[in-house]
Amino acid sequence: MEPVLITQARTWLAEDPDPDTRAELSELLRTEALDEIADRFSGTLQFGTAGLRGELGAGPMRMNRAVVIRAAAGLAAYLAQQDTTRGGLVVIGYDARYKSADFARDTAAVMTGAGFRAALLPRPLPTPVLAFAIRHLGAVAGIEVTASHNPPRDNGYKVYLGDGSQIVPPADTDIATAIAAIGSLNDVPRPDSGWETLGDDVLDAYLARTDAVLTPGSPRTARVVYTPMHGVGRDTLTAAFARAGFPAPTVVAAQADPDPAFPTVAFPNPEEPGAMDLAFATARDLGATTDPTAGPDAVDVVIANDPDADRCAVAVPTPAGAPPAHGWRMLRGDEVGALLATHLVHKRAHGTVATTIVSSSLLSRIAAAAGLAYAETLTGFKWLARVDGLRYAFEEALGYCVDPDGVRDKDGITAALLIAELTSELKEQGRTLSDLLDDIALAHGLHATDQLSVRVEDLSVIATAMKRLREQPPTVLAGLAVRSTDDLARGTETLPPTDGLRYHLSGDGTIRSARVIVRPSGTEPKLKCYLEVVVDVPGADALATARTTAETALASLRTDLATAAGI
Repeated sequence: MEPVLITQARTWLAEDPDPDTRAELSELLRTEALDEIADRFSGTLQFGTAGLRGELGAGPMRMNRAVVIRAAAGLAAYLAQQDTTRGGLVVIGYDARYKSADFARDTAAVMTGAGFRAALLPRPLPTPVLAFAIRHLGAVAGIEVTASHNPPRDNGYKVYLGDGSQIVPPADTDIATAIAAIGSLNDVPRPDSGWETLGDDVLDAYLARTDAVLTPGSPRTARVVYTPMHGVGRDTLTAAFARAGFPAPTVVAAQADPDPAFPTVAFPNPEEPGAMDLAFATARDLGATTDPTAGPDAVDVVIANDPDADRCAVAVPTPAGAPPAHGWRMLRGDEVGALLATHLVHKRAHGTVATTIVSSSLLSRIAAAAGLAYAETLTGFKWLARVDGLRYAFEEALGYCVDPDGVRDKDGITAALLIAELTSELKEQGRTLSDLLDDIALAHGLHATDQLSVRVEDLSVIATAMKRLREQPPTVLAGLAVRSTDDLARGTETLPPTDGLRYHLSGDGTIRSARVIVRPSGTEPKLKCYLEVVVDVPGADALATARTTAETALASLRTDLATAAGI
């Protein structure tokens, strides 16, 4: 075994075009670090509907230039097989992570060498700009080099086809097959030039498009604290806000500039504990508009993007003396999704609204009340973007598509604009986002959601938990009977197969219904469990009791599900 590994490593070293990873692997060979070499050469990163994502480093199980060149060559071969795409334009974007610019240039070189017209975005820009550019420029495909909100050590490779949507089966399998067929990297043509670097015209066109999500003449008074979380969102978001006529957001200084080390956060994801602390501290220093003693710069809402700015997080001020101590509450993605849907209903939106099986069922109630078509898909915007007649889509993981004709993917910039517009409209009425959430609960019932998410080092832990749940399915969770169980691996009448389990729970008189979905994450080493409890709210004076009931039930669901899964 060991001589085979060493041979594989030396063969890889001979082809590796990157001096950094060559030096890294040479040192591993010199010191005979066999366990580390085995870890890097135990297989290959698998290309799927999420493209590629993994830790940076040398070897086929890491993200590096050799892996990216092979992936680009396979994608080019796949595109060349499609009569409608041969020789067309391929647009390439990238974020500010380690090696992102290198991976983007390598991709441009490979596409050029394969006979395609390749165009690089002018600098690190939000993923939604790349998704927009594909449709705007009539490209046959697009690639975004990003690991989104993964840890600093990671990078990734996201592929879109010509309609501006991410790939879905069978394209992922066909591309993976083409990648596997690539032989020596020395045989992959990679010219030193021949591709185009786009100017700011494409960014200007995107920014002009962002204006379309707002209602002409709507209030634009919301004061925002904003953090790009060390990512690439700042310049694009502040430019969009300036064009729209909002007050300039107060940007969290320590997180304002792109920094691939993400020095102020453990994980650069607004959902992770502590990630928003600096934004809350900035907002606390300025005061909240809900406090009558606050000054003229008092803050209405806190907004965050993840590092590639396709997600949008929102926080609202809490009443004086209420927890948490910093005075701001992060809204769940399901809550923001409901707020945006309600806002679009008030704008008399037409078309289909959609969400995923793991997101709150509240959108279906909002759609029914408004007479809008409703659709539900598997997790991810690769599925949501393909809904016929789509007008609006969201998923609980802070993703919102509010302009599908412009960006057929989640877009944290346009979502932030709509939140700022909604906040401004409510502000003119002396109301807040929290007040509107109360209205939604009164109209449709309190739909409270939570998540049990377990990050693992050993992926077998996830497989074991799923096996246990299938072989020993729970019959009662949080004192509620499991009314039905769907093994999503078998698919349904409307959904293709996916590794997941869905439990529908009966109500008990106080709780109308509950639902649990368990699935492995598609992009991170996590087991994710999505919990929802629906409580009827007969009147405004019952809201506090309903929330307490829901919180208690969600806590019990978390405990009982963890026990059932053995996690």
